[in-house]
Amino acid sequence: MTMRFAARPDQPPPRVAAKTAMNHAAQAREPFVVIKHPPARHEALRGAVVAIGNFDGVHRGHRAVIATALQRAKTLRRPAAALTFEPHPRRVFWPGEPLFRLTPERAKLRLLAGAGLDGAIVLPFDAELAALSAQEFISRILVQRFAVSGVAIGFDFHFGLNRAGSPDYLAAQGAKLGFAVDIVPRFEDAGRVVRSGLIRAALSAGRVAQANELLGYPWFVSAEVVRGDQRGRELGYPTANLQLDPDCALAHGIYAVRVGLGGRRYDGVASFGRRPMFDQGTVLLEAFLFDFSGDLYGQTIDVAFIDWIRPERKFDTVQHLIDRMGEDAHTARAALARLPDAFPRLGELPAQGS
Repeated sequence: MTMRFAARPDQPPPRVAAKTAMNHAAQAREPFVVIKHPPARHEALRGAVVAIGNFDGVHRGHRAVIATALQRAKTLRRPAAALTFEPHPRRVFWPGEPLFRLTPERAKLRLLAGAGLDGAIVLPFDAELAALSAQEFISRILVQRFAVSGVAIGFDFHFGLNRAGSPDYLAAQGAKLGFAVDIVPRFEDAGRVVRSGLIRAALSAGRVAQANELLGYPWFVSAEVVRGDQRGRELGYPTANLQLDPDCALAHGIYAVRVGLGGRRYDGVASFGRRPMFDQGTVLLEAFLFDFSGDLYGQTIDVAFIDWIRPERKFDTVQHLIDRMGEDAHTARAALARLPDAFPRLGELPAQGS
């Protein structure tokens, strides 16, 4: 894999390796630092090597950029951080259009914390930031505010007003201003460039295995368990009910899931949709946890989607539904047994990063 970079002769280009993030994370580490709405200067992470991007999904393409930043940081003996933006720029430029976020801000930060980085800088994406020219973004943000030692970006990263700043422009400015710039080539899977949009499309079609392959981990959601109508309990399958973002475009259907609660994991089967058997209309995620008893109301849980089982449907009778739920649970157990360790690697966030 060829790397294009602007650096001093004593700064060799990093090698992108799948194990880089894991090896970096395995070392003794300080707590993950999250900087939001930073002042003009902020000493935490100052001088870091930053991987820049929206990072929605923190997928395998993003992780190639992160691995590059980690390796460069190791070479320079500097901290490594992600520099990302909230809200997603599409929310600002097209506020009326729905946006299926693969990872809302907190989920994204937890994934970044689990990727071996020292911290994350979350820049508020607003009209003021969008109006900065490419040169102003470099001088005000990268140089003056954070004094970056290096930058890692994807091959198609553009920045500044009207997206005028290109990877080559950033590399030229880095050589001029004294920070390394690594441009990571396109990351492909089976001949396709790994992009967040491709993963959204896979999840919207129920192709969970494909989405997880592109992500490099099982896609997950986090939400608080809310009270439902107790219908599942009446049917013999008490469920944890979660309300997801209205823009979540996950295909309605039945899934094999793995639930994270504190430090424990529970296998289960989940339904996402409108429950056509009872014509409720409200879209809910309802997860039945195998071998679990307890009160989950008010607790926030992580639900990782391991495999697709079937679309949601209306049955002729309630008994037919119950019979099929038993079959679904059996199918889910088999799918989960094939992937006993599948769960996203999530890091801990500081209180101010929540």
